[in-house]
Formats: sequence, structure tokens, C-alpha cells
Amino acid sequence: MDSLPAIRSALPLGRRIAHLDMDAFFASVELLSHPDLLGQPVVVGGPRRQDQLASQAYGRLREYAGRGVATTATYEARALGVHSGMGLMKAAALAPEAILLPANFPEYTRCSRLFKAAVAELAPTIEDRGIDEIFIDLTEVPGETVALAQRIKDAVRDATGLSCSIGITPNKLLSKIASELQKPDGLTVLELADLPARIWPLPPSVINGVGPKASARLEAMGLCSIGALAAADPQALVAAFGQSYGAWLWEAAHGRDERPLVTTREVKSISRETTFARDLHALRDRAALTAILLDLCQRLGADLERKGRLARTIGIKLRYDNFQTVTRDFTLDRATAAPGDIRDAARACLRRVPLDRPLRLLGIRLGTLVLPEEAAGVEVDPFGAGAARVSGMLVPID
Repeated sequence: MDSLPAIRSALPLGRRIAHLDMDAFFASVELLSHPDLLGQPVVVGGPRRQDQLASQAYGRLREYAGRGVATTATYEARALGVHSGMGLMKAAALAPEAILLPANFPEYTRCSRLFKAAVAELAPTIEDRGIDEIFIDLTEVPGETVALAQRIKDAVRDATGLSCSIGITPNKLLSKIASELQKPDGLTVLELADLPARIWPLPPSVINGVGPKASARLEAMGLCSIGALAAADPQALVAAFGQSYGAWLWEAAHGRDERPLVTTREVKSISRETTFARDLHALRDRAALTAILLDLCQRLGADLERKGRLARTIGIKLRYDNFQTVTRDFTLDRATAAPGDIRDAARACLRRVPLDRPLRLLGIRLGTLVLPEEAAGVEVDPFGAGAARVSGMLVPID
């Protein structure tokens, strides 16, 4: 490592940023209700079967048939190769005897609120990153770093009964990496001087923002570690990946990240989608598709009401049986939260796509969200009420 470039930082001295990640969150929440499954491979995903509603018997992955995906898995199941986002049929081939539990999102949301409230009591400057992870600015919070992190971990366990892993470094980029280094129930504190020993030996894929395609290209360039990336010629990275991303890769490899915590986040869009248990055809399965469409619209209308927003752009997403995905957007002349308006706009979008192939998935997305008091200021479509633009064409609303 002696030949690697020296570490420089323009970060404020003494900055302490924590990344808290709940351990196998959905699976861990399920184990609170099913303590007899502790230590066993458990996969969460798929709908609750009717035969499970009146029975306490656990289903096995080998019994599953469908197109669902694993929402999460216990560490015992992960050791068998199962991971979140994996198709349940593929997971069944790897771990046929693993227990399969249906997802219970209301309970996950409840536990999420509990752990975030517990952290806020100790450190109020928080960036919410989703249901199971947050960034915390500890810079101005009194206390020695390790002791403070342990207090936060204890507070989370007291509030939820669950464990979490925390990484603390001078910035968000490094803290997210650090929180993964000692999972589960980990506590990792790193300074910039620790990069050569702790961070540079890791593959570039552990950097948030380096996906599979970028990882493959870096590997093809012989850059198989973060240390090698840090030692690379910055201009070569720019030539290979473009000015912005290439420069960012080099800076990230050196552990540089000046982003502040974002403590308020504007809701820009919301969406819901359903993957069908079997392929549905627009003509032969019209009733089933209509029911799914109406359910999505009702749920999105409720989402808007909870968030106190109106939507002006409605879009649909279709995935055919050959996995081709198409989207269409529809801009209303006025913002709305009414499920009927969402339905009409979605149907107008559907008239703009071919429906001759069976469908695997239907989704609806709402964009251009505004507060009700702002709705009057949204620009009105010059074509007037009862019409909207779909991919640049005027389509009447039934």
C-alpha cells in the first residue's frame, strides 16, 4: 500500500457522520413474532396464502410456485446464497428447506418509526434514507464516539427488540461502507487515516453508486480494489466514464465526500405496481386487470391523501411476458388526488401502448406533486379541461 497516493481531505475537522442500518430488518421483525425460527434460514417474500391464514404451519421455499421475489432473508439464508431481490423460485433451488414467510409491511413501518424516534432522542440531526437506514450527524452531540454509538444501538434495541449496525466516519460515503464491515450488530469507527488498511482492499462495488456495470468495466481496466482505483490516473477514469462520473470515482476512492445531511426531503413522485401470479391478457383477462387497475388507483389516492399532495402527471408501466417494459405519461390540466381521475388518466395511457401480448406487471406512477395550496399556481394545459397530453398527443378522457 506504500505506493498508493496520500490521503488528502477538504472535509471539516472533527466531522462525525454515522450510518445506521438495521440488520436484516424485515426478517428480524418477523423473528420477533416467530422466535422459534431464530437461527434458521428464513426468507420473507410473496403473498400470504389462504391456507396460512388459519394455520400456524410454516411454508417451505420448495413449496413455492410463482413469480414473487425475496424481500429479505435471515443471515442463515444468506449463507445459502439467497439475497433480497432474488426470485423466490431461484431462492428455492438454493435453499429448498428455508422457511418462507409473507411480508408484513405495516409492522415493518411501525418498527421503522420506533427506531428512528429512539435515535432522534439522542441525536436529532437525521437524514432518512428509507425504512431501515438513516444517516446521523454526531458532530455536535456530546460524548465519546464509541460510547455514543453504543448508546444509540442500545436505544434502538430497547425500542424495537432489534439489532442494528453503525459505521461512523467523517462523511456519508465512508460511513455507509463502514456500517457493512461488521454486520450484524456491528459498530465500526474509521478515520481517513484508516483508508489504506480498511477500505482500499475492498472491491469498488462496495461504494454506493458503483453498480454492476461500472464494477465490470473497472475490473476490465485492472482496477479490482478501491486502492487500485485511488491509484489510477484520474484522466483515464474520465476518458472511460465521462467527466462527472470518472472524477467522482477517483474522489470516492480517496474517501472524499462533502455532502451534508438532507434532513428534509421533498416528495417528488409516488408509485405502486403489481406483478401478476400469472400472465394476464388485456382481452381474455379484462376483468382481472380492471380490478388490479382500480385497486392501484385507490391505494395511490390514499397515498396522496396521507402525504397531503396532489398529482398532475400520471404514468403507467407495463411489463410484457417477454420482459419488455414500456411506460407512458399523462399530464392533466389540473392537479388531483381523486382515484377516479388517476384511473381515467391511466386508461388514457393504456390506449397509447400495444396490448396484444400477455402482461406480467402493471404499475402506476404519480408525478408533479404539489401541495393543495400550490395547485392553483400549476400551469394550466392550454388545451383545456377534459384533455391531456400523452407523449405529445392530445387524447380525450372518457
